[in-house]
Amino acid sequence: MAATNATQEDFRELAYRANDGIEVVLFWQQPTNTLTVTVSDERSGAYFELAAETDQALDVFKHPYAYAAFGDVPYTDALLASWAKAAAVS
Repeated sequence: MAATNATQEDFRELAYRANDGIEVVLFWQQPTNTLTVTVSDERSGAYFELAAETDQALDVFKHPYAYAAFGDVPYTDALLASWAKAAAVS
């Protein structure tokens, strides 16, 4: 159990926003000092993650679909896991 807690503590949520079923979160991973933006769309079930450079992190957070399209991320094919859908409903 301690390993799970340590893993969860490795990630820090820096920014969060939600609107019309879409959630966008900016995470910082402490051990690797990397930034990641995650996007989940409750309506379609789509989910994707984007790596973000330090100087572009807020821009990626504000415009994740533009960065996904530019980076050729197939977000329409990346569906949420069944456990994530269940958590969104409850």
